[in-house]
Amino acid sequence: REGVNLRPTDPNYDIKQRAIECATKRMYPDIINYDKLVALTGSYKVPMGCRSFLQSWQDADGNEVTNGRMNLGVVTLNVPRIAIESNGDMQEFWQLLRERIAIVKDALVYRVERVKEARPENAPILYMNGAWGHKLTAEEDVDTLFKNKRATVSMGYIGLYESAAVFYGPAWEKNPEAKAFTLEILKELKRNCDNWGNEYGYHFSVYATPSESLTDRFCRLDMEKFGEVSDVTSKGYYTNSFHYDVRKKPLPFEKLDFEKDYPVYSSGGFIHYCEYPNIRQNPKALEAVWDYAYDKVGYLGTNTPIDKCFECGYSGDFNPTARGFECPHCGNHNPETCDVVKRTCGYLGNPQKRPMVSGRHKEILARKKHM
Repeated sequence: REGVNLRPTDPNYDIKQRAIECATKRMYPDIINYDKLVALTGSYKVPMGCRSFLQSWQDADGNEVTNGRMNLGVVTLNVPRIAIESNGDMQEFWQLLRERIAIVKDALVYRVERVKEARPENAPILYMNGAWGHKLTAEEDVDTLFKNKRATVSMGYIGLYESAAVFYGPAWEKNPEAKAFTLEILKELKRNCDNWGNEYGYHFSVYATPSESLTDRFCRLDMEKFGEVSDVTSKGYYTNSFHYDVRKKPLPFEKLDFEKDYPVYSSGGFIHYCEYPNIRQNPKALEAVWDYAYDKVGYLGTNTPIDKCFECGYSGDFNPTARGFECPHCGNHNPETCDVVKRTCGYLGNPQKRPMVSGRHKEILARKKHM
């Protein structure tokens, strides 16, 4: 935060230096840029889990409330499927998108109504013991904790990259018309969510892909339905939310400049991340990226190699091979003596210890192939 730990003249700058050292050796914790987060969500708070953010909310006395609030659930929209079904017809795309948005609305409203059926004794820690900010009696209505936009409920989305690729080709990131198209998708989602919030009295938010399994599942389902569509289903995964295509190699500054425009319309959930080589000997390089990101993005992750071989002691970046990730120093690929941790689009995983390759690990392998 400006005036706290951002610059060398700030009183807690030394803590920032320790945080940078930590980030060169571990993938968590991520960083929150205070001023930008407040600009995006209305107040400062930490994320709920990976990337979910509550919006600013005040009680009847005008006090800002963060503790004890909640999200009632998410329904995620498969945007690439809509693009495929449109057959390259932009008018058809917008018509289909609005039809699917209406289905999402029905699902979210149903979810809210279903949650409201709970009785305080169904979850006493949450409702009766104060975990959600108030201590209700057994006879009180749980909706008192949700209504007046105290609770959020979210519309997720996935695959802006693939959606634009259908209309503008696989290298559209520097095409202003293509980017405007993807932003207009989010604006349409946000317009609907804002209208629903005013209609129902709960905060409907737009959330950038809350479920890691959908990067694989949605693509697999669409492959079965539509076959191989170049640069869409052909990759075997969908790109999470608004992220830059993971097969390309943008500089961190270029990636941040590209992605910074999206969370304005997706403030219910978002994360940015940048890829680095081993930077333990060059922490100032990481600090330069953090400082550049300060007034551009609210939530930023650092991806740097932290693989470990327990046979030879090597620590760094393992090589992806047909038989799994392999230590570049001694060739070890035994999952029992290798610790391989990769993160793509915010998710952590150890692909070395999984018999099946999930969507996020396919993204990792695809990225490695193109580096």
